[in-house]
Amino acid sequence: MNTEVELRHLRYFVAVAEELHFGRAALRLHLAQPPLSQQIRKLEAIVGYPLLERTSRSVTLTAAGRVFLERAQRTLRNVERDMDETRSIGRGEVGSLHIGFVGSAMLTILPAIFRTYRESYPGVRLHLHESFTAKVIDELQNGTLDAGLLRDGDPVEGLIATTIYSEPFVAVLPARHPRARQKSISPAALRGEPFVYYPPSAGTRAFEKPLSLCEDYGFRPQIVQEASNWLTILRLIGSGLGVSIAPASVRRIASPDVVCLPIQGAKVVSNVELACFAGESRPIVNAFVQIVQETARNSPESRG
Repeated sequence: MNTEVELRHLRYFVAVAEELHFGRAALRLHLAQPPLSQQIRKLEAIVGYPLLERTSRSVTLTAAGRVFLERAQRTLRNVERDMDETRSIGRGEVGSLHIGFVGSAMLTILPAIFRTYRESYPGVRLHLHESFTAKVIDELQNGTLDAGLLRDGDPVEGLIATTIYSEPFVAVLPARHPRARQKSISPAALRGEPFVYYPPSAGTRAFEKPLSLCEDYGFRPQIVQEASNWLTILRLIGSGLGVSIAPASVRRIASPDVVCLPIQGAKVVSNVELACFAGESRPIVNAFVQIVQETARNSPESRG
């Protein structure tokens, strides 16, 4: 005889113990009464003690049966909770998710992405890591991050980068600059101007793409001061240390001592990209990817 208690034995016993009637319990379980009685006897044989007292008129619980009922109900509840949690993990609704992002992307649709994800998956522990594009890529490759939000990332084998937001570049000048009152500016007008810019360690494409606008006019800007974020760069420009070329979204944090002018004839734009591993199959990551894609698709900003 099989001496292992199965979940079905617990369900059968709980139904009989709660109904105190084999006929009603059989109806509740959608079973015939004789097989149900047989399974209860088998359970009692496994336990080694009677769990029910049966007469022709009634069914009652023994002392052992009362204790066993409490334990059986608790076990079934725990199994149901474990099943629900497993299903939630399978749907990407619980767990930890590590996302890297570049700070300048917070001036685009990233806040909406993070808000939507938090509202949709409150059970996930979301860990956000701000860095340069190159560092986000490095941490994706070494397994520290699950996905990354880049700006003009370099192509990397094994990673897929999808553009979720595009915007033009603008020229940033001190408000007192002689050309500050123009409605737009040619990159040629920036020849000979000192540049305030972020370091090359931000990433090759991220560093070179804005400078290519000047190279199209036959010169490469002289960078006289580096800073790691656009707020600092803008304040340095406002202090008269130079000019720069930046994504248009920096207008959101520009102070009155700088101006952001559209660039005439610009052939390139700045792209914010979602990067994750090719063939990514983890539900928790794919759920985040879906939120990013839906937010980008529904946001007028994502079209630049």
